[in-house]
Amino acid sequence: MDKVKKVVILGAAGRDFHNFNIFFKNNPEYRVVAFTSTQIPGIENRVYPPELAGELYPNGIPIYSEAKLEEILDAYQVDIVVFAYSDVSHEHVMHLASIAHKHGADFWLLGPKSVMLKSSKPVIAVTAVRTGSGKSQTSRKVASLLKEMGFKVSIIRHPMPYGDLVKEAVQRFSSFEELDSSNLTIEEREEYEPHISRGHVVYAGVDYEKILRMAERESDIILWDGGNNDFPFIKPDLWITVADPLRPGHELSYHPGETCFRSADVIIINKIDSAGLEGIEAVRESIRKYNQRAIVIEAASPIFVEKYEEIRGKRVLIIEDGPTLTHGGMSFGAGYVAARKFGASEIVDPRPFAVGSIKKTFELYPHLKNILPAMGYGEVQIKELEETVNASDADLIIIATPVNLGRIMKINKPYVRVTYELQEIGRPTLRDVLESFIMRMKEEKKIVA
Repeated sequence: MDKVKKVVILGAAGRDFHNFNIFFKNNPEYRVVAFTSTQIPGIENRVYPPELAGELYPNGIPIYSEAKLEEILDAYQVDIVVFAYSDVSHEHVMHLASIAHKHGADFWLLGPKSVMLKSSKPVIAVTAVRTGSGKSQTSRKVASLLKEMGFKVSIIRHPMPYGDLVKEAVQRFSSFEELDSSNLTIEEREEYEPHISRGHVVYAGVDYEKILRMAERESDIILWDGGNNDFPFIKPDLWITVADPLRPGHELSYHPGETCFRSADVIIINKIDSAGLEGIEAVRESIRKYNQRAIVIEAASPIFVEKYEEIRGKRVLIIEDGPTLTHGGMSFGAGYVAARKFGASEIVDPRPFAVGSIKKTFELYPHLKNILPAMGYGEVQIKELEETVNASDADLIIIATPVNLGRIMKINKPYVRVTYELQEIGRPTLRDVLESFIMRMKEEKKIVA
């Protein structure tokens, strides 16, 4: 018998666990000796539990910081390094490949045929070329349109299992009470709350085989709501990818967003109301060169501000979506746009008031200046975010993250919320695309007429 290959999986508590579950878990030819983690604070120095790892791993699998990769490769004499996280430049990926090769290991990227699940129900996937492109509002619109058409939709969200992995193996949320009782991070609530407020059920977790089978039992259509710029865990019948003309060229230079861009049946060029013509045309040209078969929808993401009149003349502190600003690389978002549009007298720099891990976030991402990312990976960080906000000398807080922070933090200042929705410009629209898709699914007998 050939030697069992020793494997390290590089991840960020998402794609890495899925790839393990689907490809490695019950495969005696390989032994995963460690996971590494990055991007998300506090997810290293724990164990992928034996309850999820299976009988080949009675002690589970240790999770280390990616910073220790070279030590791990030597200590375990690793044969294969598997890259399994998202929203990083192609150059970043290949630097890690070079480290693997330096230590004699192969470097793998597992593709859709190896790790995509197949569903008995029609599947629509919404992905993006970068974090912060507008994927979430696109997913919300797709779900709402399908509901209007009379279909029962189950939304399966890309994983964010930052707590007890056994307890979070299969998650189903249909109410705010269930969210409140589940000790979720801000990042999780940002994705779940808008769907639940519209009457949809959201699934997430660690074991996506079980999650998918549960969702299939209570839905007509599965909607994959992607994370970062990763490709879907479930094979889609309709693949929608959102491109961002504020970051032209990123559709071809970030992994695995380029996979999503090249694979899409539909590409939405979002933010045409705020991007320059040069950026929009650059994305159009990329589509012409690399995915001519895709249907192209152009869209805006207009902002909606409750009590917008309160912004005028105020010194404001702006809280934006965390991942969009951090590994997404954006330096502003909807809150900044609202502050400028509605006449704030000054945008308060949050950095002098930052404490703990929030202060460290600004050190890690020096491009962030007048914007506070809504970092909340656990109770301690949520408390530090609250302390940072409350210590500021702003007159008003602008909250431009999808989660209602007032539900989970005690904010000692007045605040207004900014939301944003997808608005197609011209034709085709998402409704046009979905109506055509439904007809095709009926012809293929995946939907009973």
